[in-house]
Amino acid sequence: MKSTQELDETFIMHTVKRLPIAIDHAHGNYLHDMEGNTYLDLFTGLGVNTLGHSHPRLMETLVEQGKRFLHISNLFLNSPAISLAQRLVENTVQDGKVYFCNSGAEATEAAIKLIHKWSKTYAPDRHGIIVYTNGFHGRTLGAVRLTRQSHIYQDFPELNYPVFEATTIEQLEDICHAEKPAAALFEPILGAGGVHALSHNFLLRAQELCQEHGMLFALDEIQTGIGRTGSLFAYQHEDLPGLHPDLILFAKGIGGGLPLGGIIANHKAADVFGYGDHGTTFAPSPLSAALGNTVLDLLLEEGLLEKGRLAAQELWAGLHMLQGQFPEQITTIQGRGMMIGIRTQLTAEQVTHIQSELLKHGILVDIAAKTVIRLLPPLTLQKSETKHFLTTIREVLLQLA
Repeated sequence: MKSTQELDETFIMHTVKRLPIAIDHAHGNYLHDMEGNTYLDLFTGLGVNTLGHSHPRLMETLVEQGKRFLHISNLFLNSPAISLAQRLVENTVQDGKVYFCNSGAEATEAAIKLIHKWSKTYAPDRHGIIVYTNGFHGRTLGAVRLTRQSHIYQDFPELNYPVFEATTIEQLEDICHAEKPAAALFEPILGAGGVHALSHNFLLRAQELCQEHGMLFALDEIQTGIGRTGSLFAYQHEDLPGLHPDLILFAKGIGGGLPLGGIIANHKAADVFGYGDHGTTFAPSPLSAALGNTVLDLLLEEGLLEKGRLAAQELWAGLHMLQGQFPEQITTIQGRGMMIGIRTQLTAEQVTHIQSELLKHGILVDIAAKTVIRLLPPLTLQKSETKHFLTTIREVLLQLA
């Protein structure tokens, strides 16, 4: 009989390099494989399982909504989705609307279409989008045009709309004056690009330029949003005052483990889409939307956002101590909240070795930009789990030294 890995290699297209682990079940902050091994999950399904696995409140919602209906199509009024949209608007732009889809890449695709129609309607002399060098916005054909990582976009045709790259305020200013773009779209913290937080000055100046030139200011909060960085969305953090995006892209954690994404648009862009301009069969999923409401209940009304902030502070303190102990290996600890990058001075092979050794010790982490150890822990991380991770990675670094 073929193993699970052999069956995977035989029948599933190889678009992802998978770990040789077949998961049997998951609970709390742990994954359990089919061989009886347990793993502390510090990557949470690419940042999706913000509340850990099988949270009891999410399981209750899953059963309750599942008994009512799973899918009704978007031709009917959908109470869970309406409630979720209202809460997202009221906790962000105040005056706007939500477009729902199924994933982060779909949210990017919708944003591209919305920006295009907005510029055609209100700013016909403006075309294209400014993005940050080394940013990541998805792998679908439109989204990959905005993803400025050559190993991701190099083999695919480019859609016929301008994309401009910027990493400095001077570049932003030059592009806005010379190229007449329609919008700027940035991740507040680059995820796949190495967990690099964009500066407050950069984001604030980008917003000012968008206002001065009649452009849309959009933030990709697909990974940074839904409590991941210590506030509901990263732009709302106390270190980033004065930011008021026209568009907010979201996904990952909002569905509580099921597919859900979308765009929150303020009054400038909320009514751009008309009937038939965009859509998808499955979104908004009543089940995912119901889970999204429970996620917001837990984060905003039942204290989990604050508990996550405290857990993050403890983890950051330990990581800074680790950096002090290994200054030749670790250069900086970067990111915000439970979105953390341990930037190293090691080779890509050495960082992969660290990941493998941690896995042998039952700890799952990720790698970004080849030499950054990326952590996306659950907000439910316990003190004992933080201590276990810090002790284990210290031992691995000692062996490497």
